[in-house]
Amino acid sequence: MRTVRVNASTVYDVIIGHGLLDGAAELIRPVTTAKRFVVICDDNVADIYLDKLETSLRSGGYSCDSFVFPHGEASKSSDTLTHIYSFLASMHYTRTDAVIALGGGVTGDMAGYAAGTYLRGMDFIQIPTSLLAQVDSSVGGKTAIDIPEGKNLVGLFKQPKLVIIDTDTIGTLPKDFLVDGMGEVVKYGMIKSASLFDKLCGCDIDHIGTIIDDVIYECVSIKRDVVEADEFDRGERALLNFGHTLGHSIEQYYHYTGISHGRAVAKGMELITALAAEHGMCDDDLCTKLHECLEKYDLAIEVEPALSELGEAVLNDKKRDGDTIGIVVCDKVGHASVVKLTVDTFLSYLR
Repeated sequence: MRTVRVNASTVYDVIIGHGLLDGAAELIRPVTTAKRFVVICDDNVADIYLDKLETSLRSGGYSCDSFVFPHGEASKSSDTLTHIYSFLASMHYTRTDAVIALGGGVTGDMAGYAAGTYLRGMDFIQIPTSLLAQVDSSVGGKTAIDIPEGKNLVGLFKQPKLVIIDTDTIGTLPKDFLVDGMGEVVKYGMIKSASLFDKLCGCDIDHIGTIIDDVIYECVSIKRDVVEADEFDRGERALLNFGHTLGHSIEQYYHYTGISHGRAVAKGMELITALAAEHGMCDDDLCTKLHECLEKYDLAIEVEPALSELGEAVLNDKKRDGDTIGIVVCDKVGHASVVKLTVDTFLSYLR
């Protein structure tokens, strides 16, 4: 078991290890005075892990209920959030109780948003079960829902009291979910760690399980460093959006159902790197290196929309500031920066 401490506005630990779900109650006990928990998860995760977590909580002397919603990005909406609020109210939850997010990034986003807003704030614990959530979305306090005009446009910062990463859950993931998470893993190598990128290039999707614990620990450590330097996303934290500007546009094009987040981000990384190469902003061979790495993890995909079709979503991107937009570009493996362009210039690049 390894621990990464995050010194944000709320100081909390990310605990990484095997079999942690069975002992969740004892891990949670030191971080909250709550005696009652609502576990929020989707129907897929509920079938696999909900009983185990509830058994741990109840054997530890806690009371718990569960709110289960349909899996998928389409559920990350105001409708689902309203149902969560209604459930909390009908079950008479108070600010002395706590919310547990059990599942992937969609669950963490919605549970965290609900915890941050219901009664103006309840304690919140993350137990991510997908690789994508473990290496990225469960750490750092960003929560949000989607609206028809764009992804993650409505949200708030809500730091958890604790993050529990049980790496045994990786072994139960369908391959598609493992592939999806690797999109964010490759991102971390590209923006911050050439050594991680090289490690990934020396492996592939069929053998990543042999090094996955170390990979998760390194990604969480990178995320911790970035969050501590820029918790509220005013500077360096923008680097974590590498591939996301066009990736989110691709997700919106498919109405959040036709392509997964990690795959969309992977394609976004390829597209933005190709644009950077075309305009002399990165090493000539970077596109090839990135593509070859993505191929090893089944992430070198094709998408329907042309670049010019992705421009409309960019107009609502969170990284837009007036008439300018910050585009994250890697000039070489392991180093990224934010390039400020006028919106018109960026749209002309897409055309």
